Amino acid sequence: MLDQKLKAYAQSNIYPWHMPGHKRIPLDDGNPYEIDITEIDGFDNLHGAKGILAEAQDRAAQLYGAQKSYYLVNGSTCGLLAAVCASCKRGGRILVARNCHHAVYHAISIWNLEADYLYPGMTDVGIVGDISARTVEKALQESTYDALLITSPTYDGVVSDIAAIARVAHAHGIPLIVDEAHGAHFGVSELFPKSAVTQGADIVIQSMHKTLPSMTQTALLHLCSNLVQPREVERYLNYFETSSPSYVLMAGMERCIRKLIREGPLLYEGFYNRLCAFYDKTAALQHLRVMEPRDLRGLFYRMDPSKILIFTDGYSVSGPQLHQILLREYGLQMEMASVDYVLAMSSIMDTEEAFGRLEKALYAIDAALPAGEDGAFAARKREIGNIYTPVPARMTIGEAEEVSRRAMEDVASEDAVGRISAEFVYLYPPGIPILAPGEEILEKTVKDIENCKVLGLEVQNMTADGRFRVLGR
Repeated sequence: MLDQKLKAYAQSNIYPWHMPGHKRIPLDDGNPYEIDITEIDGFDNLHGAKGILAEAQDRAAQLYGAQKSYYLVNGSTCGLLAAVCASCKRGGRILVARNCHHAVYHAISIWNLEADYLYPGMTDVGIVGDISARTVEKALQESTYDALLITSPTYDGVVSDIAAIARVAHAHGIPLIVDEAHGAHFGVSELFPKSAVTQGADIVIQSMHKTLPSMTQTALLHLCSNLVQPREVERYLNYFETSSPSYVLMAGMERCIRKLIREGPLLYEGFYNRLCAFYDKTAALQHLRVMEPRDLRGLFYRMDPSKILIFTDGYSVSGPQLHQILLREYGLQMEMASVDYVLAMSSIMDTEEAFGRLEKALYAIDAALPAGEDGAFAARKREIGNIYTPVPARMTIGEAEEVSRRAMEDVASEDAVGRISAEFVYLYPPGIPILAPGEEILEKTVKDIENCKVLGLEVQNMTADGRFRVLGR
């Protein structure tokens, strides 16, 4: 049973190198049932807050430097949906980074938008790169859009130059929406990247639960300019956010914000020092490699040092295999595994002891790995290359989903080439679409997906027996 399994997990020796950022350490010892209420007298209403909740949201705006901030208890998902609908005309056009969260694609479908994509490059180290202002400028010179939406930082911690991108967007008269779900800790300390809130973005969405001591589903939407009106944002938050927001979650958000206002710089100085010590202590690994932010200078605008990327470099283990070794043999649960690396998500709640435990596990695994590269693994990785490359869109997402209601079929890989996808197909995590509804399935796409499966990555939205869902003829 779920409750019993969760309790057993909490009492186990497994350490969470994954979200949420509270790392199972409460900010107080209260009983959540005691404060689980509804909108009774004296406790305000999130949809139209004028009292205690308005004051709480104002404190969040003060911390981050926003004009107005909104509590989200449906996660960043409802914020992204509201931001897109508030910024774009129904049936309009949007320019989005292809590595956006699938909630963005859901908004595109709901609002029947035509979407064009900005594709970040795949770097030599095997992670998706940033979006450049030059790429945005080129796209905006070629077409007209209602809004621009990018993700920064990415799941791996890659940060784009938001200030430069905002200048380009504003020169073309459109708002910039930044999915900063993985950057709620930005802007609290100068030791970490600046938040998009203060870098010219118009709407910024952050998941507090990902990197802060806040519970799952807690997030913020920051309104930072007058390009999008508050009444429009509030209209669509009413659409997409529950009408019964959890006071347990909102109380936790308030505690977290207050803690950051009071102690944020000091907490992040200690956290940064623990991170730097960890990077220094793992620099002598022989086969595994912990990617230091300084190793990536020149590849990206900036990296978030709290995202710990541990590469196998083809030494007899893949990313998924390393993920399982760390869990089964050392009780360390990572956030994500990719082809040849795992991602550990850290926060201010990770102690020196926790970093030491990860360091010892990596050295033990490293010592047991044989010298030399696994040739078959390296060849397979080279064959995949960059799976996030442009594919032809034959219709909009909304159009394809409408067709699929009437005519959809499942086909084997060998019969899928040239057909039109009826579903999103993506690796999860991180949830970036390899295919979106309405896009043509290419031979390269089929091959990339098969290679990902062989390497142990989880491909979602195909049938249980690995068939593609395509539009009927």
